[in-house]
Amino acid sequence: MNQDALLERVKALCALNGTSGDEGAVADYIARELEGVCQVSRTPLGNVIAYKKGTNPDGQKRMLAAHMDEVGYIVTEVLEDGFLRFSTVGGVDVRVTVSKRVTVGEQNIPGVIGVKAIHMTKGDERGQAPEMDSLCIDIGAKSKEEAEKLAAPGDRVHFLSDWVEFGDGRVKAKALDDRAGCALLMELAKNETFAQDAYFVFTVCEEIGGSGAVTATNALDPDFGIVVDVTTASDMPAVSKNVCAQGKGPVLSFKDGGTLYPRDLFLLAKKTAEEKSIPYQIKTYPSGGTDAGSIHRAVDGVKVVGVSLPGRYIHAGASVLKKSDLFASYDLLAALVDTVGC
Repeated sequence: MNQDALLERVKALCALNGTSGDEGAVADYIARELEGVCQVSRTPLGNVIAYKKGTNPDGQKRMLAAHMDEVGYIVTEVLEDGFLRFSTVGGVDVRVTVSKRVTVGEQNIPGVIGVKAIHMTKGDERGQAPEMDSLCIDIGAKSKEEAEKLAAPGDRVHFLSDWVEFGDGRVKAKALDDRAGCALLMELAKNETFAQDAYFVFTVCEEIGGSGAVTATNALDPDFGIVVDVTTASDMPAVSKNVCAQGKGPVLSFKDGGTLYPRDLFLLAKKTAEEKSIPYQIKTYPSGGTDAGSIHRAVDGVKVVGVSLPGRYIHAGASVLKKSDLFASYDLLAALVDTVGC
């Protein structure tokens, strides 16, 4: 593994825009980068599938999945005064929405999600978060006619957030969930040789229900699945739930909001990490969900194991990962491809 190359891959992917259902720019980049390394194809919904044949002719079929989509917003209405009404795409809290810088549509029109200044609030209003449907996007237009030249209902809205390396080996960017997972799969496909056939699947629409994962799984009918995602790190003040922490390695799940992981695969992942001296941790609060929830229900049922990166502030405009967790995740995934099911 070239650590610098892996970091640059994450950076390049996070710079792209791709809310759920509009992942084309991300898909184009991945397909272009893996052409010639893998046999690359697209599915009708927009998944990218990169196949790398294993060295064992009798090997089993592995599906490694990471989702391309990011949470964001979508324009619902252009108002008479030139502001834009919008709705969420995926799970976005109003608390991470207020006053955020965004870009709108394919032209990446700059905007700000506005909120009434505190000086204009009264009584109980001052101590409460605003309702999402009370917010608008300001793109600087003075009228509906002017705004309609720049934006329209259906346009996707993305967080605007620079890549920053800071502190004790940490990085900040938008869309680390799950572009970091995509980067891991891309680097594995480029650099590793496996005994088992490997299908690297970059899915659409994970943040709005997982339709990309279930259709890809139905098409491939794999023997086993490995899902790579980002989960909620709880190592910050005022968080009572001990989910996982940064700096302790990849996170293995026995259960989450959508999946009860097969115990044999969960234990095998633990054993693999220990035998390879790879740091790991167990997700202690079974919340959230990943594409595993779709994969294990597809075809006639597919056994799946989950490997996640501990991320701070996910589903927001600026999330944070620790580099050492990224590198350890690569090592564990490289070992698991030929271990799971063997």
